[in-house]
Amino acid sequence: MKRILMIAYHFPPVRVSSGIQRTLKFSQYLLDYDWRALILTVKPMAYEKTSDDQIKEISDQILVKRVFALDTARHLAVNGRYFHWMSLPDRWVTWCFGGVFSGLAFIIRYHPKFIWSTYPIATAHLIGLILHRITGIRWIADFRDSMTEDNYPENYTKRKIFRWLEQQTIKHCHRAVFTTNGALRMYAERYPGISSDRWVLIPNGYDEANFIQAENLISVQKNEKPKPIVLIHSGVLYPSERDPTAFFQALSELIKDKSINSKEIEIILRATGHDALIQSMVKEFGLQDIVFIEPSVSYESALAEMMTVDGLIIFQASNCNHQIPAKIYEYLRARKPIFALTDPVGDTASVLIDANIDTISPLDDKNKIKIVFMSYLDALKKGVAPVADDDYVKIHTREMRTKLLADLLNED
Repeated sequence: MKRILMIAYHFPPVRVSSGIQRTLKFSQYLLDYDWRALILTVKPMAYEKTSDDQIKEISDQILVKRVFALDTARHLAVNGRYFHWMSLPDRWVTWCFGGVFSGLAFIIRYHPKFIWSTYPIATAHLIGLILHRITGIRWIADFRDSMTEDNYPENYTKRKIFRWLEQQTIKHCHRAVFTTNGALRMYAERYPGISSDRWVLIPNGYDEANFIQAENLISVQKNEKPKPIVLIHSGVLYPSERDPTAFFQALSELIKDKSINSKEIEIILRATGHDALIQSMVKEFGLQDIVFIEPSVSYESALAEMMTVDGLIIFQASNCNHQIPAKIYEYLRARKPIFALTDPVGDTASVLIDANIDTISPLDDKNKIKIVFMSYLDALKKGVAPVADDDYVKIHTREMRTKLLADLLNED
């Protein structure tokens, strides 16, 4: 089989949101196209949270090399403090040293035809750049989303280093891959001198096999008593990019005017990543009887929960219009009505509109949220809230996305 060296920080047993799935599923399904993945990742000690629930999905045909790496903030800090240069380009820069040597050993032994590195951990691209420059092997840089923007990263020094690494990556990579049209267009405009064939779109998706397993976890319970409508947001709530403030304000006002109450509705925020902050906001707006902060669960348990609740909530600010949360494809597959707090002209809304889902409100518009949310609840109660049809859902499987990658690898 042909081989590809895949450099990815996020790989089982790390416990994160759906970002882990991209490399894991590509490595699985590339085997169907006669491509064998060599995974270069980090030892579990580098991860803040781990879980063994997806270890079983790593095929015996996939070779995994786990390299020593430290998290500057956890392993090298003194009393919670460390020099900023110790986390450039990111907190896992120590991975670079062992990553380059282990990557070279992989290359010498297995002769991969391509190197693949995947963001959002910038050190992965740094390792990919160095290995490409040493060996000349064609390098595919999986950006997913934008690496830099006008004010991102916020720290000026870090932003300069990110921009330098981005420029070097674009200059030397064989292909630059993005998950949304918006991000691809942004980079094409930012680097007008780069040939258009360097830009490639491979969106995220959902995995049908995981959903089948998740369905086995669902037990059918008969309950004659009236139950509240249960809605869930599953995954990280970033304080700026997915700020729930306006949503909480809207809920608070709807409670005060008796449009909703705790007997009718329950909202679960699962694995927010910022529980203390979100919990303080829930208390501030008096939502303790309606909004519940819950811990992370296994991946398939999270999918099962999506399929058993009444509706799903997505948060995405307008400053992320060129991004699409990977969970949106899992939401579509769960076939539950979606209430989207996102810019109606952004890429996330575009996916939903294509699926004939129109329950969309800007994240920061309290009054609009109230109107759309009440309409959404009314549709749920009447059983007429829109969900994506089967044909639309099926085009977003991880298998279909892997075919796009295989086609890219087989171009030459």
